[in-house]
Amino acid sequence: MILITGSNGLLGQKLVKHLSKKNIPFIATSKGLNRNPDCIDASYSTMDICSPDDIKSVFNRFIPTHVIHTAAMTNVDECEEFPLECEKLNVEATQLLFEAAQKIGAHFQLLSTDFVFDGLKGNYSETDTPNPVSVYARSKVAAEKLVATSRYLNYSIVRTIILYGTANNLSRSNIVCWAKEALSKGQPLSIIDDQFRAPTWADDLAWACIRICSLNKIGLYHISGPETMSIYDLVLRIAKFYSFSTDFLTKTDSLSLNQKAKRPPKTGFDLQKAQSELSYKPKTLEETLKDI
Repeated sequence: MILITGSNGLLGQKLVKHLSKKNIPFIATSKGLNRNPDCIDASYSTMDICSPDDIKSVFNRFIPTHVIHTAAMTNVDECEEFPLECEKLNVEATQLLFEAAQKIGAHFQLLSTDFVFDGLKGNYSETDTPNPVSVYARSKVAAEKLVATSRYLNYSIVRTIILYGTANNLSRSNIVCWAKEALSKGQPLSIIDDQFRAPTWADDLAWACIRICSLNKIGLYHISGPETMSIYDLVLRIAKFYSFSTDFLTKTDSLSLNQKAKRPPKTGFDLQKAQSELSYKPKTLEETLKDI
């Protein structure tokens, strides 16, 4: 049985979808009610990841063999503004869940991010050294460290890059869906061209997370889309795919946005390890846009 945290989120819903298709037993958990109509109530349990009592109750009831921990505070600017809340949700909650997994001998999988890097190099491999430049990024590095430096070796860490896709009743949109909607309405868009990412199709990431669990792989894996591009080029390619006008699309830079948190200028992943060990074959942006 696989326990999912953050099951109301985009990745959580994709995990539910893939596990259901494969007939792999799972228990989906989030704080509050189940917002995913594709997840039956029998496979859902409310769990506050900051509550030791909640965690103990759910783990004792379902005794998962694997935990896929997707829940996190991921709004980078909010993390900068509320660092204590970020620490609580991204580090302290991870510690509680990791300890609960150890008590029952479950595999613990932590979802992390390309933001652990400073973005000066790009095309990062699993052997590159993190150098976080924001509160959010430092919290994810801290969460990674508490897992990777433990004596408990039944774990995996999966780093990914801007996730996109569609799901039910999401609390936040993602850049691809947001850009598609804005472009379809002819809204003026000013998009940064000095940040480079490898956008990741949520279904590809869900597949990889489950694959790691099914193969009982341990250690660190980089999972992302196959192409690194500027955010401006990403939006441009979305416009071209759907034949939307680009007349209202203009370039800007990161400084102009005046964001609270610093972002790494260029990330992107070397996917050789995932390709060789997991047979990971991510879809290109255009291959996924027809499904959105």
